[in-house]
Amino acid sequence: MAKGPFDPGFDALPRIIPIFPLTGVLLLPGGMLPLNIFEPRYLAMVRDALSTETRIIGMVQPRVPDLDDNRGAGESAVGGEQPDIYGTGCAGRITGFNESSDGRYVLTLTGLCRFDIGEEMADRDGYRRVLADYRNYRDDLGGAPEPDIDRDRLLTVVRAYFDNQGIGLDWDSVEAANDERLVTSLAMTCPFGPNERQALLEAQSTTERASIVTTLLEMALAETGDASEVSH
Repeated sequence: MAKGPFDPGFDALPRIIPIFPLTGVLLLPGGMLPLNIFEPRYLAMVRDALSTETRIIGMVQPRVPDLDDNRGAGESAVGGEQPDIYGTGCAGRITGFNESSDGRYVLTLTGLCRFDIGEEMADRDGYRRVLADYRNYRDDLGGAPEPDIDRDRLLTVVRAYFDNQGIGLDWDSVEAANDERLVTSLAMTCPFGPNERQALLEAQSTTERASIVTTLLEMALAETGDASEVSH
């Protein structure tokens, strides 16, 4: 069945896409990522993306974590050089957009499909562009088998972790979410480190991603001495 620009099929995904390098930021297919854009080159990137039919931007992480890039620079701190980036990212479509009175763009990016970087193209207006290869991630757009996760174990460790951190959750919504949505939301919102987020992005399936989330949260609890509250 053919799809439109608001829900592009695999063959409609653009080959050359702009990328936005941000440390510790994870976008997954089906996830929604809010972004606050204010640096001139990324304002240009958003304007260019909005002018296309698919409105796609690729989210990637620098290989060397630099939390300063979350202030908008997206560059290494040495000499203003472009950072080396991981070879896998996620393409998202701009599904929400507002312009603030001070010239910032506040947008929502909805994850569509992961990609491997084939090669980097020439910059445009200061922002980076790559040749995106989606072939290994066709199932991101539908057709993947239903995940097989240990939901009870996952929810037990999630409850213990958030209680330990003093963070409240809407448990009715958590328990009502299907497995795919639950794992995607947890992977994107839990405070994992940059390397852990990249591992979650590159997981072969939702089943594998759920296992990684569970293990990471159990390890975090073990470090605080509360692992005894988690049943295996």
